[in-house]
Amino acid sequence: MNTTVSISGMHCGHCVASVTEELESLKGVEAVAVELNVGGISTATITSHLTIPPEEIGEAVAEAGYLVVSNDA
Repeated sequence: MNTTVSISGMHCGHCVASVTEELESLKGVEAVAVELNVGGISTATITSHLTIPPEEIGEAVAEAGYLVVSNDA
């Protein structure tokens, strides 16, 4: 199952690494692919074998220091 979220505030490779690390720590996550859009809204696609509540995704992204602005889940 894939979930795509839009994230604001990301501007570099370190941002991508931080968000990826936090999302990968969620239970059920198999892979995370982040597409950086400097100066705009970046996206993260989360592949998981469990349904991950949007609140958990938002909390993980916030822990990395960023904000989920939309979630397709």
